[in-house]
Amino acid sequence: MTTPSPHTPTPNSLPRIVVASLIGTTIEWYDFFLYGSAAALVFNKLFFPGSDPLVGTLLSFLTYAVGFVARPVGALVFGHFGDRLGRKKLLVVSLLMMGGATCGIGMLPTHATVGMWAPVLLTALRLVQGFALGGEWGGAVLLVAEHGDARRRGFWAAWPQTGAPAGQLLATGVLSVLTGTLPDGAFEAWGWRVPFLLSGVLVMVGLWIRMSVDESPVFKAALARAEAREEEEGVAERPPLVAVLRDHWRDVLVAMGARMAENISYYVITAFILVYATERTHLPKQTALNAVLIGSAVHFAVIPAWGALSDRVGRRPVYLLGAAGVGIWAFPFFALVDTGSFRALVVAVTVGLVCHGAMYAPQAAFFSEMFATRMRYSGASIGAQFASVAAGAPAPLIATALLAEYGSGTPVALYVMAAVVLTLVAVACARETRHRDLGEPADGAADRAAARTGGGPSVTERR
Repeated sequence: MTTPSPHTPTPNSLPRIVVASLIGTTIEWYDFFLYGSAAALVFNKLFFPGSDPLVGTLLSFLTYAVGFVARPVGALVFGHFGDRLGRKKLLVVSLLMMGGATCGIGMLPTHATVGMWAPVLLTALRLVQGFALGGEWGGAVLLVAEHGDARRRGFWAAWPQTGAPAGQLLATGVLSVLTGTLPDGAFEAWGWRVPFLLSGVLVMVGLWIRMSVDESPVFKAALARAEAREEEEGVAERPPLVAVLRDHWRDVLVAMGARMAENISYYVITAFILVYATERTHLPKQTALNAVLIGSAVHFAVIPAWGALSDRVGRRPVYLLGAAGVGIWAFPFFALVDTGSFRALVVAVTVGLVCHGAMYAPQAAFFSEMFATRMRYSGASIGAQFASVAAGAPAPLIATALLAEYGSGTPVALYVMAAVVLTLVAVACARETRHRDLGEPADGAADRAAARTGGGPSVTERR
């Protein structure tokens, strides 16, 4: 009988890790997406009054984009300590920060009460949200990826990715119930605060679950090797950031390029659509929210399936298929929304999110497999979160500005298509990673290189 390796999960441990990561990411994305939906629906009136509706929405989305600017900073800080101290500890910190900021937004005074301090405080809390989320994603997906094996890593690592549509589903669902049951005046006066304050309860549940899971065995083994080398050879490891930028810069660029179409398309489909449907086709807010609600439910269901497919055919083919699908669908997407039909709106959002899922599902395993263990948190987080500044952050802003300038969805579709071209090029330049064992001896060699030179071989150099 073969002795299990240190990174082989014990029976039932992997599902427990998956549940802990999924619930944590769901709560964090709920907090983050709740802001996006509120920015499209009420923040323009409460924090930026006296402006033209579209101008107020642009200002509201500007504070929304600030959260993305903070995400790379969170990736750097959480990545550094996550590679030094472990994944679990940093995930607990990120959840506390995100929950605290979201509850704070729910208690903020509006412009009518404190004037210009209202948008200033809103922006500050949004920065905290972005900082926390920048550290959350890398730790959550690595905790799952490093507990599993190469054979089904795409499937298992895709589950934390479902936290995004689950959080979107939860945030949109709560807002949909409130906008459907409360008069507009009551919703704008106090109803919008309820889902933000609800975050405090959700965070307590998430903390209880996350505290019950074990640290990644792959990380613990790599840490033990690093400590033994330092004691034996007297050579300290370089900071993870130095290692990543020195020896994995190509992988970082691939990850950033891969994120462009995925990130931009997602925020156009789920955040900007709330503006487009209400301003362009004059659909009720409730109708637009319900369409995103249905699409997010389907999105949640297809992500694990796309992840499983990436285990069979590879990360790159599935990712390329999703990028091409989003590019092709961008034009029918707006044509369907322009009909003003609820059914057409649901089809537009759902098909767009299904195509997006083909990129988002393999992303967790794909990015994790690019980097050596002692710099994996930093590498995966930097690649993912730095792209969000150029992609997700300005996406609703650019889309809203294009709508205001041209009064049509066609320029927005062209904007999405440009992002798709960048992603297709980036993923086409990458190597396939699906067979990599994250705890294999070759990874130990990468760790030794990291200890002596500050980095390990890049994906292209390892193969």
